[in-house]
Amino acid sequence: MSKTVHELRNEIRVGVGRYERQVSSGFTKEALAAICESVDADVDTAVIPGKDVMRQAISDEVAGVDGSRDQTSGFRKAELEAIAAELDGN
Repeated sequence: MSKTVHELRNEIRVGVGRYERQVSSGFTKEALAAICESVDADVDTAVIPGKDVMRQAISDEVAGVDGSRDQTSGFRKAELEAIAAELDGN
């Protein structure tokens, strides 16, 4: 059985040193910054930029994440799977 979006987000959070959440929710700016650092995305996280900027940077670094779509909404399930695989080194 495939993982739910909530399970994938928590797997990614744990993979970048953040905490799991009990309820399903999107990534915080801090979690997105941690993902950017983990995938070597070109973002200056000293001053955390907007979520859309970080989502675009992650999209540019991770194969399977659509960089051409509007980055104001969260990642889709297939994109979360690609990010999780990237963090696992697959």
